[in-house]
Amino acid sequence: MKLLLSSAALTLAVIAAGAPPAAAYDEPFGPACSALPSSGAGSVGAMADEPVATAAAGNPALSTLTTAVTKAGLADTLNSAKDITVFAPTNEAFDAIPKQTLDAVLADKEKLTKILTYHVVKGEKAPSDLADAKLTTLEGGQLTAARSGDGYTVNGAKVVCGDVRTSNATVYLIDKVLMPA
Repeated sequence: MKLLLSSAALTLAVIAAGAPPAAAYDEPFGPACSALPSSGAGSVGAMADEPVATAAAGNPALSTLTTAVTKAGLADTLNSAKDITVFAPTNEAFDAIPKQTLDAVLADKEKLTKILTYHVVKGEKAPSDLADAKLTTLEGGQLTAARSGDGYTVNGAKVVCGDVRTSNATVYLIDKVLMPA
């Protein structure tokens, strides 16, 4: 009984300190989640019923990613995949790339596919799986995920809205485009 009380007290202390335990998340979290539509296309509810590429296409924060996925011809592949996690760069993440560089990558299907598949890992990862993890991407590279305060990072990119569910994936919106080696 004493151990249960101590564990509950520790959990309450962590929550009160503003850093909820990783397992406490069962709905999307992060500062950019409030920018998602509250209903209709791109909302958390609508995304949950759609496969990942279709869900992203309805989300206004992921329009550049959707364009890239379409140009790479990966929409059907992502939509038919089972149990994946996608680290989805927001429009702002793509905006940080010089336009000339972005246009060149969007025109190179092989390079674009390599970059996009570097953002996808097998298995639907819960926030607790990202606390201190090495993840192998579909591209074959490695990502390092970590808990940082009350948020998470992946290769230094901040998760700005995480644990968004689709019918076949868990999505973490990130603030940078990840580049494979």
